[in-house]
Amino acid sequence: MGRAYQNRKESMAKTSDQKAKVYSKFSKEIYMCAKSGGAETSGNLALAGLIERAKKEQVPAHVIEKALDKATGGGGEDFSVARYEGYGPGSSMVIIDCLTDNPNRTFGDLRGVFNKANAKIGTPGSVAHMFDHAAIFVFSAEDDEEILEALLMADVDVTDVEVEDAKATVFVPNTEYNKAKTALMEAFEGIEFDVDEIQFVPNLTKKLEGEDLENFEKFIAALENVDDVQNVYFDIEL
Repeated sequence: MGRAYQNRKESMAKTSDQKAKVYSKFSKEIYMCAKSGGAETSGNLALAGLIERAKKEQVPAHVIEKALDKATGGGGEDFSVARYEGYGPGSSMVIIDCLTDNPNRTFGDLRGVFNKANAKIGTPGSVAHMFDHAAIFVFSAEDDEEILEALLMADVDVTDVEVEDAKATVFVPNTEYNKAKTALMEAFEGIEFDVDEIQFVPNLTKKLEGEDLENFEKFIAALENVDDVQNVYFDIEL
């Protein structure tokens, strides 16, 4: 069947691996979120947002349902949250969030990625102080003052509200997630969020070029390929 068939076969295998990684990531997050905050989305806004994100990433319904069933059944894996910080190629700063059932394995896998890239794992807090831990909401809107008023009326500690090209971006401290989302849903009927999540946002970003950029992109790809890694945050503009 020739080289064309082989290329197609390899491409399909790579796509399948990528999908499996996405499914596994969301399955773990949904399980942990439902286990800690309850499986009813009406009372667990973080879970509601997580399930919406999963659907946008085309995670099958049976994967979502299985994670919820495991969370409510009292069994399942015993995952714990692990966060690592460090310095990557080009003096970049990275924060890596993981869900793991074996912290020693996870740390070993990450250390291998750092060592291969001549990068350095830091101590807790070594780079986190250069990031804001923020809840971010993006949705269609045109009036930033109306949004700000709705949030302030609900006593939300607002970091910033930006409106550009009929898209609003709201930043609040991560601890204000539930309060802010509730306020927005009550103030704007039928609101649909393009982004609804908690992230680490760098206070300052920088650009890399040439070999530094290439090495950084390989480094991030290797981190994201570690099974227990859920999210990677960094201060480099891509």
